[in-house]
Amino acid sequence: MASAAPMFRLWHCLNARSFRCLWTLTELGMEQDCEVITMPFPPRVAYRDYLKKNVLGTIPYFEDLTSVDGSGQPKTMTESCAIPLYLVNKYRPESTLGVGTDHPEYSDFLNWIGHADATLTFPQTLVLRYTLQEPGTADKVVRDYAKWYLARLRLLNNTLADGRDYLVANRFTVADICVAYALYLGTTLYVDGQALSDSYKPHTTEYLAKIMARPGWNRADEVQKRSAQSFDADMGAKL
Repeated sequence: MASAAPMFRLWHCLNARSFRCLWTLTELGMEQDCEVITMPFPPRVAYRDYLKKNVLGTIPYFEDLTSVDGSGQPKTMTESCAIPLYLVNKYRPESTLGVGTDHPEYSDFLNWIGHADATLTFPQTLVLRYTLQEPGTADKVVRDYAKWYLARLRLLNNTLADGRDYLVANRFTVADICVAYALYLGTTLYVDGQALSDSYKPHTTEYLAKIMARPGWNRADEVQKRSAQSFDADMGAKL
């Protein structure tokens, strides 16, 4: 639950990409500082008024209530891999979730964060759209992008093949948050009766299971479920 005067507000949907942001908050011990609004998916369809808040109609939509622009409005962000990095760098720079610019694996750290959404999540969004939102309208797209996603796992598969627990710096970082969510998404998407995750390499499956066993993941899941239960369909007061 958010405090009386939250620092942040996160517009979210259950298990969507915005989970990366919520998970980062729990790993930082900052979930009490954030008001989480968990809407049915996709909000731009179910609640057209959400477009008044976020013209893209996408989630996440993150508001930093402690930082305002020239007109006095909260600073906002919409990218699920940028928000975790922002939270760590601005509010918890001492956290082990970040990697310093002087670290030898800093470039790998940044690359995994970008890779997580641009390379691993993007093709899955097309599978999601045409299996859940518009089923039967683009079956070839579904199969093609499912194959594309699995092919793009080669870099991750090769990296994890040495048995490492984490992607960089020998510790859990924002890179793991961003990549592990993409892998998790693959457990929820089905093509021809099989989950995309059924095709993961064994060591990649093990990596995901270890990451999802973290207390921070479980706390984030609890927060989103409580938030979804308390969601008021009339969002006028917040919009």
